[in-house]
Amino acid sequence: MPLVGFTAIEPRLAWPLAALRGVFAVLFGVLALIWPGTTVLVLAILYGVYAIFDGIGGVMQAFRPGDAAHRAAYGVLGLLGIIAGVLVLLWPGITVLVLALLVGFWAIFTGIVEIVAAIRLRKQIEGEAFLIAAGALSLIAGIVIVFNPVAGAFGIALLVGIYALIYGVILLVLAFRLRKLARA
Repeated sequence: MPLVGFTAIEPRLAWPLAALRGVFAVLFGVLALIWPGTTVLVLAILYGVYAIFDGIGGVMQAFRPGDAAHRAAYGVLGLLGIIAGVLVLLWPGITVLVLALLVGFWAIFTGIVEIVAAIRLRKQIEGEAFLIAAGALSLIAGIVIVFNPVAGAFGIALLVGIYALIYGVILLVLAFRLRKLARA
């Protein structure tokens, strides 16, 4: 039975690629868990570089033939992307804190909305206590992040690290399955 995504590649060729991706994901995950502060700064810097290149692409798009309104929009968005990228590269630490604050305020807002929805819907739904609990958890997490955005940024890095570690292990398991298929 072919595995999804690997049907076009022979198993004897696919398993080393999956193993390599898995090893790199595990390494990244471990490093992100060991150095969460460095991880979020690197992610901010990578975003800054991306925003600059994306902005350059937008500006280039503004000079292509076509509708003047679309060209102007591409030009403005391109310039904003370049400015955002430069600002992120100049102040990556502030970028990380702003991101953490946005996540914190989003969690507070989400928590409040969930609690209000559960109270308003308590006659129409059963188990509204679960929605209240989810809302309370979001509200508490948001308050903690807003009052300590550095911890929120570290939390984001830890989540990325845990994800990469689990993803890498899954890819390694897949690689061994593919290797077994290649030998058969």
